[in-house]
Amino acid sequence: MKTRHILLVICLLAVATPSHAQLFKKLGKAAERAAERTVERRVEKETTKSTDRALDTVIEAPKNKSKRRRDKKKKKNDGNIIGGNTNEQDTNTDSKTVVNSNFDFTPGNIPIFKDNFSSDNTGDFPANWDSNGSGELVTIDGQKWLRLGNKATIFPMLKNKLPENYTIEFDLFTDGMDGKTSSQAFLKLLLHDTEGFQNPKTFSVVELSPCQFIESQGVIEKHVNGTREIRNKIGKDIRNDITGKSRVSIAVNKTRMRVWLNEEKIVDVPRLIPEGANNFKFYSTGLRDNGTNDKIYIANFSIAKSGEDNRSKLLTEGRLSTNAILFNTGSASIKGGADAILKEIGEALQTNPNVNILINGHTDTDGDAASNLKLSQERAASVKQALIQKYGIASARIQTNGKGASEPVATNSTDSGKSQNRRVEFIKL
Repeated sequence: MKTRHILLVICLLAVATPSHAQLFKKLGKAAERAAERTVERRVEKETTKSTDRALDTVIEAPKNKSKRRRDKKKKKNDGNIIGGNTNEQDTNTDSKTVVNSNFDFTPGNIPIFKDNFSSDNTGDFPANWDSNGSGELVTIDGQKWLRLGNKATIFPMLKNKLPENYTIEFDLFTDGMDGKTSSQAFLKLLLHDTEGFQNPKTFSVVELSPCQFIESQGVIEKHVNGTREIRNKIGKDIRNDITGKSRVSIAVNKTRMRVWLNEEKIVDVPRLIPEGANNFKFYSTGLRDNGTNDKIYIANFSIAKSGEDNRSKLLTEGRLSTNAILFNTGSASIKGGADAILKEIGEALQTNPNVNILINGHTDTDGDAASNLKLSQERAASVKQALIQKYGIASARIQTNGKGASEPVATNSTDSGKSQNRRVEFIKL
């Protein structure tokens, strides 16, 4: 069949008139132009695809890289995801500044309350705690945890009110937090002036938010006699840190409150604690009660009394008097054992470069007045020199003076009284 068609075409070409031949020539040129246009369209199409792929690589690559960095922030530990600060640093140093902060939390050294729930049965509410809502002990990987109920106040039953200076530590575990966890879900750290479940008029609160779809909405607040004096956002994105297992550390020094989450300081407010707010409580709210999501647990809870925070005392009260800096008898040479207090003062001046101080030296009444006055001046100068040499504080920021025995704080008729009068005083200018 095909052979007959070919022969027919040859015959037609053979008998074609010149006009017919001209027609076939034109048809041939049209076919050639059509072929050229087809090639051009194919080349244009392939070029467009290549360009699109190149642009996609340029535009999309940073997003994927950023996502990989975010994914690296979560690590596995005992089957639980632990967020928090890692030692990994962003290699994109041109566009991001990495700030590191030392973990300067020091636990108290006098135990007040400690509970790991070892003496309580799983499924029960722990005997040394109280609550106006639900809560029960569960076991996770062999460890007992207290699950906090929604809209429930829970607190340890202490024999006495909390002292001025103390620390609180506990493990925190959150489970089932996802994109549907409410932005109003909080674990609140409360300090009330009331015991039990009475509504306080004077209190402070720090809110920890487990919400995952936006940055933490947690705030700090201070209320005195029903009037709010402080309210501000925490301003830290703690979504990774509060996911899974974490560690919370709290230090209270009179009015100052500091909170660390996984060794990262998230709160440090010098006058957050109102007078009389010395009852600690937890309050959880905004959680889904479906039994699967938004579960909050605590474990290994402890409270301990601590020494006075000298940095806070100097910066907030403006005056610090200490007997912790000792000198050789009749000398301005500082004895060993003064490093701790000098470190606190030195670091306070380092982190607050606009603060200047006056150092006053004081003696007891042993010896004559003129010698004591000179000795007190020399001791103040010796302390100044230690701060300059060890902590790099500019000399112009420190003034010195000596008071001799002219301003005693105790009797000079006993050894105990004399030791109190031999002191160094720091005054913020």
